[in-house]
Parts: sequence; structure tokens; C-alpha cells
Amino acid sequence: MVEVLGPWVWVTLAAAAVQTARFMLQKRLKGLGLSTGGATFSRFLFGAPIAGLAAAVLMVSRGYALPELPARFWVFALGGGAAQVTATFLTVALFSLRNFAVGVAFTKTETVQVALFSAVILGETLPAPALAAIGVGVLGVGLLSGAQGGGFDRRAALYGIGAGALFGVSAIGYRGATLALDLPAPEARALLALAFVTAAQALGMALWLRWREAGELARVVAAWRRTIWVGVTGVAGSALWFTAFALENAARVRALGQIEIVFTLLVSALVFRERLHLREGVGIALVVLSVIGIVLAR
Repeated sequence: MVEVLGPWVWVTLAAAAVQTARFMLQKRLKGLGLSTGGATFSRFLFGAPIAGLAAAVLMVSRGYALPELPARFWVFALGGGAAQVTATFLTVALFSLRNFAVGVAFTKTETVQVALFSAVILGETLPAPALAAIGVGVLGVGLLSGAQGGGFDRRAALYGIGAGALFGVSAIGYRGATLALDLPAPEARALLALAFVTAAQALGMALWLRWREAGELARVVAAWRRTIWVGVTGVAGSALWFTAFALENAARVRALGQIEIVFTLLVSALVFRERLHLREGVGIALVVLSVIGIVLAR
């Protein structure tokens, strides 16, 4: 019972809730005339200095010295950061193709992919009951993948599954990065890794937008009263995810993180006034059952 109610469970639930809020804010940014790249960049522009400050305060207050940053750390951190940027870009683009709840549900194919990546890259495997629970979640996502008119939206499926795969890669990268740091507290390893990752992401995206979308940087900054909240929720969510990855197997964390679809459903119905079909409701119910199974699995 202690394991079931362990810190990683609560941290993951909080991360899923904050991430839902961030996706909601990013969807609304599309109404400000920002491009998909601009809406994605807003998540990192204001998040990077907040993450850096939080890491510095924690390290100084705990009396920690900056640990060695081995090559393994940089490979995992930068690889995970690049994957997350691309996945976020695809997710924001996905919002214009499907409604909010179903759009996010497409990305939940990540759970199977991250379990595979975790086993291959980090050598971390899950017990059979946990894998069965993930299978139930995949079935739920399959029901959610049907277009509302009854057909199959190939473009949405491509974006969603691609985003799920890249979010899976980023999850493995972030767990690997936190494990590569020699610090005693998991939250210290999480915040330090997050600070380096978000700084690299902000710089990389700024250079990309300067090259590919002239004027978009200025538009993001001009809309700072709205975009800053995307950065705040983004860095808060990332800090929680990083902490969860420092505490537990990335596959279990991401599988439990499927509870986000329940939070998303509430936002979809209450904020965006979007209606879901019966098939989608059944799919969401299966995802919830999968989440419960993941937490209880031994």
C-alpha cells in the first residue's frame, strides 16, 4: 500500500493536471494569431529563466555543489529536450485538426512506446499486470482515434502517434539525465536537469523561429501577458515530470500520466464546450481503468 501511495503517484497526478492547463492555454494562443511554432516557443521562452532560478535557489539553499555533468547526461538531456520540442509542436498542430480531448488522447499511444524504450535503452522492465493495464489503455486510445464523423483521420493519427513517440523518447531522456547526476535528492536532480534542458530548448527554438518565421519572436513577446502563463505552467509541469522520473520507472510514470485524459475531458466540456461521442466516452473509461491497473500492478 505504501508503494501504491508513494510520492511518485502524487507527483505524477499533479504533473498531469498542470500539463492539461498548459495545453489549454496553448490552444487559446492560436486565437492570438501566433503560429504553431510561436505557440510552442512560448512554452519555453518564459519557462527557461524560471527553471534556472528555481534550480539555483534549491542548490544554494541545500548547500549542494554543481555536480559533474558527464557525456551521458548531455546525450539524454539534449535528446529528450529536442524530442519534447518536436512533440509539443505536433500536439499544438493537432489541436486544429481534432477537438481538445480527442487530440490529446491521440498522444497517449506514448505509453506502450515508452515501455519499449525504457526496456531497450535503460534496461527497466514492467511486470506482466502493468503491461496488461497498458494494453487496456491502448485499446481505449484506439476507440478515441476514430474521426467524429465515423471515418479515420490519417493526418491526426500521424501527428498524434508521432507526438506520442517523441514524448516517450523525451521521458526516457529525462529519466536518464536525472539518473546521470550525482545529487542526493531527486528534486535537486530533477530541477538541475530541467534548467539545462529548458535553456537549450529556448535557445534552439529562438534560432529556428528567427530562421523560419521572421517576426514570430516579436509576436510571442508582444503577447507576453498571455504567453507567460504558458511558460509558468509549462515549467511547473516539467519540474513535476522530472521529479517523477527521478523517483520511478519512466514507463510507470507515463502510464499513470494517462489520467490527464480525464482532466482534458473536463476542460473540453467545461471550457471549450466540446461534445464527445459515446465511442470516445468508452475509450476514456478504458484509459481510466488502465491508469488504475498501472498504479495497483506489482
